[in-house]
Amino acid sequence: MNRVVIATTNPGKLREIRRILGHLPAAILSLRDFPPVAEPDETGVTFEENARLKALYYDAAVASAAAPAHGGPLCTVAEDSGLVIDALGGAPGVQSARFLGPDASYPERFEEIFRRLAAYPGAPRTARFVCALALVQGGSVIFETTGVVEGDIAAAPRGERGFGYDPIMYFPPYGRTLAEATDEEKERVGHRGQAFRRLAQWLEGRPVIS
Repeated sequence: MNRVVIATTNPGKLREIRRILGHLPAAILSLRDFPPVAEPDETGVTFEENARLKALYYDAAVASAAAPAHGGPLCTVAEDSGLVIDALGGAPGVQSARFLGPDASYPERFEEIFRRLAAYPGAPRTARFVCALALVQGGSVIFETTGVVEGDIAAAPRGERGFGYDPIMYFPPYGRTLAEATDEEKERVGHRGQAFRRLAQWLEGRPVIS
């Protein structure tokens, strides 16, 4: 069986991605299936740049460590995603996972976002989640796509589902935050779900998994 490596160890992301790619005739692996490797410096100024950077980096790392027992061709997919808030000039943007420092909790990040938004009481609270995805095989990017979901910053965090910034992302068509939506509802409209569904459709017609 051929292999698609998801370049993350985030359990929430892995659950979402495995549900979307699980029907493919390929082994869906993650970085947990390989020896630990240091994270690359995410120096890109866009989500797309960081997705390419990470995909190329991890493809080289896992290709050199791939055990023959896993078998079959190997390709690596990485994504870079985050929250873009219009009133804050696009922040936290590509720094979403490192906003206030890599060890900051999400409640701390929510509090800081609300504090900054309070300085612009009349500004729209429009925001979006963005997920840029890149697929690499043999050291070359062979597929890219970007998913976006539009919404507003909620007045306060709500919901126990999801992860990351989901509790403060209000999605008007649902009338609730993405942390209040079911897994199926979130995947139907979510930025990561969009990107990985497009990847699944593309992979279904490619020799990498045939």
